[in-house]
Amino acid sequence: MKEIKIFHNALKDVSALASKIKENQKKIIGYLCSYAPEELIYAAGFHPMRLFSSKSDIILAENHLQTYCCSLVRGILEDSLSGRLDFLDGTVFPHTCDSIQRLSDIWRMQGRYEFFADVILPAKLNTQSARTYMVDVLTRFKKDLEAAINREITDADLQKSIKKFNLIRSNLSKIYALQSKKPGIIKGADLYAIVKGSMIMDKDEVANLLPVIVNNLEKTDAPETKGKRIVLTGSICDSPDIYSVIETAGGIIVGDDLCTGQRWFEGLTLEDDAPLVAIAERYMGRMICPAKHSSPTARGENIVSLARKNKAAGVVFLLLKFCDPHAFDYPYLKEFLEKEGIKTLLIEIDDQQQNLGQLSTRFETFIHYI
Repeated sequence: MKEIKIFHNALKDVSALASKIKENQKKIIGYLCSYAPEELIYAAGFHPMRLFSSKSDIILAENHLQTYCCSLVRGILEDSLSGRLDFLDGTVFPHTCDSIQRLSDIWRMQGRYEFFADVILPAKLNTQSARTYMVDVLTRFKKDLEAAINREITDADLQKSIKKFNLIRSNLSKIYALQSKKPGIIKGADLYAIVKGSMIMDKDEVANLLPVIVNNLEKTDAPETKGKRIVLTGSICDSPDIYSVIETAGGIIVGDDLCTGQRWFEGLTLEDDAPLVAIAERYMGRMICPAKHSSPTARGENIVSLARKNKAAGVVFLLLKFCDPHAFDYPYLKEFLEKEGIKTLLIEIDDQQQNLGQLSTRFETFIHYI
């Protein structure tokens, strides 16, 4: 499908993609977490772009971060210090994990980019005071953006932005739903490219491409080849090879709980409410990550529900090395799933290096077992 190929091509050279975006007179604001208020960034006239590591060797970042720090954070800092992110006009840091918070400090002191903002959202999301605080933080961030562009961001600007991101999120949700309904209708590597591309590409282009992909998939019959239905969970999955290895081993990915997947685009922002309140409500109600809290069992109940909804035979945990929030979360999530008779596999990955041969053997064994 030519529309999917556009997403693949966009991922090949992020610098070239950034140059193309800048040709349209748009400044680029990078972010590292799915809690970054993209609607606000877009409403201010900036292009919000999720940052990923180029997976280059860590050399310059060694002076700032220990080797036992998250490889994603180390990789992105390396890209910044080496000049590979010079296309950025600014960055936004939602405070979630300790590693991102420390990167924020280092980033601010380096002062390499024009705009910088910390967006310190509440960790607890089940109280009215948290809602009030969330709106206050978003209001402050809006003022920071207004100071940067020297104009007011109107409710009309925000509502237009909300509609754009709702269109993107709803179509990504439809693609996932079609993959669950007709497993194998789209390759995992294509699914990866579409989601990652939606995070970094021009939002107008993404909003135009996704409905075409949905329409084509709706007309496509499910392949006859069957495989074991798999749900992924963890922090990020920034490797199309992992999807391909799972499929070669006899699995089909039918859903995920990743911040580079459904956790990023789940839920729509209400278009009729006050914009900042609506954005806050979406954050309060969407699928949480280990850095946020709504109830002691919310994460466990969600992953079981996701596995049941997608009729998954097993759940694969993809955990970045040295990612403490997800590592602490794993034992209790595993227990939740096993109580429901859902098999699990833990894979620890490094953003800089992956042993695909070893992964292939482990996936084959797991898929045969379930």
